[in-house]
Amino acid sequence: MPENHEPPAPALLAGPAAAPAHEDGPTVVALRGEIDLLTAPALAARLDALTARPRPDLVLDLRPTEFIDCAGLGVLCRARNRVLTRGGRLRLVTDSARFLRMLRVTGLAGVFEVGPRLRGPHGAPGRVGPVGPGAYGTGGS
Repeated sequence: MPENHEPPAPALLAGPAAAPAHEDGPTVVALRGEIDLLTAPALAARLDALTARPRPDLVLDLRPTEFIDCAGLGVLCRARNRVLTRGGRLRLVTDSARFLRMLRVTGLAGVFEVGPRLRGPHGAPGRVGPVGPGAYGTGGS
């Protein structure tokens, strides 16, 4: 008997947060919903556009994300590789123990720069200010 399932919520890029916080600052992108086999291609295309320029500075806020599978993890790896190839920086923001465990299990814990919250001057939401080394830690903490 076929099951009646709702389609997964797409990984949406938050509108205003997908713009640079200031001219020389990072681009902060909030990802919402599910990042899986169905939503990964559209998300990859959007992240490709955001990482096309030289020295992209990208912060992906994964806190509103409900689910990430291996296809979603592949999209994050692709974005990381594109950023590094262009001399830029990619940071992930998450407080999800499940996601951090997935990074450890897949051997990617030390590959991504990961932190539990956006950091900025006076804790300004949606903005990431100059961040020193280790401010976001590494995946395994």
